Amino acid sequence: MPLLSHLGPWAWFVLGGVLLVAEIAAPGAFLLWLGLAALVTGAVAYTVALAWQVEVLVFAALAVVAVLVGRRVTPAPGKASDRPFLNRRPEGFVGRVFTLDAPILGGVGRVRIDDTVWRVEGPDVAAGRDVRVTGADGATLKVEPVEG
Repeated sequence: MPLLSHLGPWAWFVLGGVLLVAEIAAPGAFLLWLGLAALVTGAVAYTVALAWQVEVLVFAALAVVAVLVGRRVTPAPGKASDRPFLNRRPEGFVGRVFTLDAPILGGVGRVRIDDTVWRVEGPDVAAGRDVRVTGADGATLKVEPVEG
């Protein structure tokens, strides 16, 4: 490792910077922790004269610690959210009953939900009737009339 011994601690700063920049292009947050470990290794090597072999061991230890800490502070993928329909609002309406704002004619109508008017598809029904949402296709709600 003549390059590492020739550049000294700057090699770790360069490696840390490259890993942090690569984190932008790579999915996940794995290179972030390795980049931080490389920067800390560079700081340690800058303050304490170490052989390159020891610097590599310091980096390896810091990388393991950084990855473990990173896994602890970042949320687990697939973890249940306290807002499961965030960015999937129409899916949250499935099973609910609403009153038609405009009649369903030719299979298409409108319903007002809170402050938004939604396009609905279903059998022809007069305005003012209640419909139950049975599904969602993008921003279009699939409905069926409520009997009674």
